[in-house]
Amino acid sequence: MNHTQNEVMQFVRENDVKFIRLGFCDPFGIQKNISIMPEELADAFTYGVSFDASAIAGFQDADQSDLLLFPDPATLTVLPWRPGPGRVIRFYCDIKTPDGAVFAGDTRSMLKRVAAQYEALGYVCKVGAECEFYLFQTDEDGEPTQKPLDRGGYLDISPLDKGENIRREICLCLEEMGIQPEASHHEQGPGQNEIDFKFSDALSSADHLLTFKSVVKAIAARNGLFASFLPKPLANMAGSGLHVNLSLAQNGLNIFRNAAQGHSPVAESFIAGILRRAADMTLFLNPLTNSYERFGSFEAPKYISWSHQNRSQLIRIPAAVGERVRMELRSPDPAINPYLAFALILSAGLEGMEDGLALPPAVDGNLFDAEAGEKAFLTPLPGTLAEAVSAAEASPFVKGVVGEPLLSKYLLQKRREAEDCRRAESMDAFTRKRYFHLI
Repeated sequence: MNHTQNEVMQFVRENDVKFIRLGFCDPFGIQKNISIMPEELADAFTYGVSFDASAIAGFQDADQSDLLLFPDPATLTVLPWRPGPGRVIRFYCDIKTPDGAVFAGDTRSMLKRVAAQYEALGYVCKVGAECEFYLFQTDEDGEPTQKPLDRGGYLDISPLDKGENIRREICLCLEEMGIQPEASHHEQGPGQNEIDFKFSDALSSADHLLTFKSVVKAIAARNGLFASFLPKPLANMAGSGLHVNLSLAQNGLNIFRNAAQGHSPVAESFIAGILRRAADMTLFLNPLTNSYERFGSFEAPKYISWSHQNRSQLIRIPAAVGERVRMELRSPDPAINPYLAFALILSAGLEGMEDGLALPPAVDGNLFDAEAGEKAFLTPLPGTLAEAVSAAEASPFVKGVVGEPLLSKYLLQKRREAEDCRRAESMDAFTRKRYFHLI
């Protein structure tokens, strides 16, 4: 939905709105919000709503702790799962400093800036997400266990699949919120599910992904379950990926073409740019120590390569026609900050376009079954969080997109996580204590 401020104020008055949530995302992908009453909304649009940024990881220090949330009226959404009477609505917000400047750590504004660079060249980058998650049972106190909801597998049906009613409820809720689901099914792991929603512009897609995750968690909790977006919640089972589908529109038409028609040179340079910067930005596409447990098995990539229809590659070009022709980036996982991740991915593609980068030859073999010698010429993705930190720290590209203030805080946090994990007696215990309840 796209709303002006006046339309929003009228909606609030006419629809029994009693609470307004102002939502945003910290640099590490954790959603936050402040609730205000309807009488405060006009001032929020004009003056913002203050919060203590020193209490948010990666934001500000105590000596410069005041930041302001400015609701984006275009993101008005009713939260259907909240009890009535008295509706609850939510906005996503831009974050500014007290002097009115855009906050350097506002990753949503960062993505807006990158999207505007595409628009200046006459392009719109379309983004669609395929997000996987696990459903776990809870104990008598309502705390999550590591016991999956079911023992179903890929595309199974009831009674093996016990999540179909949960997925249905999630899809109906998303539709009420203006997000169009396209497909849903049981995934490979026990209790693992996937719901895909229609592609959109990059900013809307990032907003939708945050909304999707909050809906999944809310609906799961309402049904006495715990939804986990952890990349690898169960050892020796399929990890949860966030496959990011990307295409380029020019004058409203997709410039990506299927193999039979031959690739567009601009699309090839876009793909080549993402391949070139894949290692540099892995930290932000796979931000947890647990993320690296997923690579190299259950169709999760390990090497920087591309091919058509090949699920062992970092980038594959799915079989499709018309507006659905696209590239699929298979390394990201659901723990990302979507604004930060999409800003880096789009920036890498744009850099490739501007440089007229040539797309390297496709790697058509199955890399999961290939012998070591067949993979020797390929560059692997960073294999640990510590390696990903080093790659990002050494990258002028990453610094140029993220900016020094945010980058230094992000690297510090992730370096500490990597070191804490290294010192832990058990990787599983570390993951459960640090991430399981949070992600």
